[in-house]
Amino acid sequence: MTQKSNFSPYLYILPAAIIIIAFRLIPIILSFILSFFKWTIKGPEKFIGLTNYSQLLRDPGFWQSLTNTFYLVIFVVPITLILSLLFASLLNRTTKLSGLFRTTYFIPTVTSLVAISIVWKLIFSPQNGLMNHILGFFGIHGLGWLSESRGIFTLLFNSIGIEIPTFLGGPSLALFAIIIVCIWRSLGYNTIIYLAGLQNIPEVYYEAAEIDGASKIKQFFKITIPLISPTTFYVLIMTTIVTFQVFAQVYMMTGPPVGGPLGTTKVIVYYIFEKGIDAQEFSYASAIALVLFIIIFALTMLQKRLEKKVQY
Repeated sequence: MTQKSNFSPYLYILPAAIIIIAFRLIPIILSFILSFFKWTIKGPEKFIGLTNYSQLLRDPGFWQSLTNTFYLVIFVVPITLILSLLFASLLNRTTKLSGLFRTTYFIPTVTSLVAISIVWKLIFSPQNGLMNHILGFFGIHGLGWLSESRGIFTLLFNSIGIEIPTFLGGPSLALFAIIIVCIWRSLGYNTIIYLAGLQNIPEVYYEAAEIDGASKIKQFFKITIPLISPTTFYVLIMTTIVTFQVFAQVYMMTGPPVGGPLGTTKVIVYYIFEKGIDAQEFSYASAIALVLFIIIFALTMLQKRLEKKVQY
């Protein structure tokens, strides 16, 4: 007797599958195809093979935007993870007004990126900005945050009379301002995710550790960190992907025409926008987007492999 196929489970996932295929899978495939053609606003003109990809290797604008993006990821991801876990640990110990604190942390996540960028642009204003007023209380001269192309390490060492090579200067001060905004906005969402992970840890582990005489610090590193490793992996992956896709903050705070002072805040997504929309080089922009997709995919697979090694 043959068993009848039950298609009802597939009907439940059909709406989500249609959305993913229409707005994710098909654009990726079309972008891949488009990158091998000379494509204008009128449509495809001719097949050019790997010309766009070979042009990438010789394009200083691409390498500058890729370097800026890696600076962004290197600073934003670890700092966000550490601060999110810290705030989640504090919230997990808070019994009074915990709902108020959670809402306060989460507000930046649901606030419009455009509104956030405008407010932070005013905060970083060299004339009347709040950030320079705060620095003034500590006797530090005001900085031209969003107009400064020199690296933060260059500025730091120059202030104490030490000259360092340009390539060791780090991200520009303008890009560092973007980094601050990205960290501030990501904290709320990641803190709530970490808080959920912390609250799923059974108390019996901590009770047993206390009986054995383990200190709070040892409990944190021997119990909390290992048991929230799946949460850490999720936060790490999502924060990395979101950081690679930063655009609105750069566009609104240091935007056109060149992406910040001397292009030092021009990240990879902004460069795709510049080439695809402003210059209407659709096929070249598609090639850059595909390279970005490969980088994010490779980093995700690497992080997944490392997470499995940590678990087992």
